[in-house]
Amino acid sequence: MKLDNAIRAIAGTFIVISILLGMYVNPNWYWFTVFVGANLFQSAFTGWCLMEKILLRLNLVKE
Repeated sequence: MKLDNAIRAIAGTFIVISILLGMYVNPNWYWFTVFVGANLFQSAFTGWCLMEKILLRLNLVKE
């Protein structure tokens, strides 16, 4: 899987899971959704993404 596709898939999965957890477990899980969104926003401007670094270090994706 390519790096960009993996980042989008992971971010989308995190968002859906955190929204479901917020609805059915505890509303504080919505803060995780905010965290993921804020990281996506800052990476659009800075080009730095922690998940990208993690995936590359673990050799799980191709660059």
